[in-house]
Amino acid sequence: MKIVNARLRGREGLQRIELDGARIAAIAAQPAPAEAGGDELDAAGNLVVPPFVEPHIHLDATLTAGEPAWNMSGTLFEGIERWAERKALVTHEDIKTRAKKAIDMLVEHGIQHVRTHVDVTDPTLAALKAMLEVREETRHLIDLQIVAFPQEGIESYQGGRELMTEAIALGADVVGGIPHFENTREQGVGSIKFLMDLAERTGCLVDVHCDETDDPQSRFLEVLAEEARVRDMGERVTASHTTAMGSWDNAYCSKLFRLLKLSRINFVSCPTESIHLQGRFDTFPKRRGLTRVAELDRAGLNVCFGQDSIVDPWYPLGNGNILRILEAGLHICHMLGYADLQRALDLITEHSAKALHLGERYGLEVGRPANLLILSAANDYEMLRSQGHALVSIRHGEILMRRTPARIERHR
Repeated sequence: MKIVNARLRGREGLQRIELDGARIAAIAAQPAPAEAGGDELDAAGNLVVPPFVEPHIHLDATLTAGEPAWNMSGTLFEGIERWAERKALVTHEDIKTRAKKAIDMLVEHGIQHVRTHVDVTDPTLAALKAMLEVREETRHLIDLQIVAFPQEGIESYQGGRELMTEAIALGADVVGGIPHFENTREQGVGSIKFLMDLAERTGCLVDVHCDETDDPQSRFLEVLAEEARVRDMGERVTASHTTAMGSWDNAYCSKLFRLLKLSRINFVSCPTESIHLQGRFDTFPKRRGLTRVAELDRAGLNVCFGQDSIVDPWYPLGNGNILRILEAGLHICHMLGYADLQRALDLITEHSAKALHLGERYGLEVGRPANLLILSAANDYEMLRSQGHALVSIRHGEILMRRTPARIERHR
């Protein structure tokens, strides 16, 4: 298969991409526009990029909003309560069916790499066992990383340490945590030390729900970053949410950012979910409730955007479209400046791939997997301005998804 009339980020002019089975065989400048023939795809002067990446979602909870009750307060903690009620009703097939529906949504929007957090605060580990099967059954669609996520805590949940250890032994890829939800600060610190020990011992990646609160006294990020620094694990560690950073003053952050840069950890922000859940205890002025995305990015730290939820107790909307999250996030985070708009797709492609530690399994380079997208615009700015789409998704050298844009007829 060949792709002609393509534009690539960071390269001038049109490009021709040749695929040899499941690998990229060649990328070369194309002197002039060409007609597509035979096995050629015409990118029509639009961008060709690596697949979109979903770095943070909860597939085990997706499509459960309102079952058995809605999150009426819209708070994070009521969402956890509603999920605890729904969790008691889950079955193996229920989880698999809902997760696969959500994966289909993701695939339809050009996503091929996904990190899902799966609740393991359940003595039966039912959700994890179901998601391990989903991982195998959907390999032709996506590469799925599974986080062992202790939704109700490690130290504060009975048997939490044992369940986390068992989850990794069963095949979870990433060690998770939620230190701000533990009963005490001491337990929160202890949970971080435990999960980092577990990851170091097993060779797993780390992704911690960290300081997902407006509480300015919630400061577990410094603990996670220091643990990553002293163990030299930073590039394998991700801090998700860190919304308390939006409530920390600049004096504290000026010191913290030095540690964050030394640690080399990654960050995931879920802007639509955070803007919905946070700030709920404020009157006015009301906090935006997000981490400092622009500041992290401009400090040279790796930060990316995720969806977090699709119709679950924490967030009642969502359709799998990561471009929707990107557009909203850039607005919310005050990142509509010229330079931000020219490289906006970084936040859902290369940055996310780095957080997932994909390495040479990702990217448009000769010899790498033939996984790529043809988009509906010629550059990052036009993709955002036009609210564009992934038109074609190619996986392992074969077309996985093709979108026909809506046709508009004007009568005047």
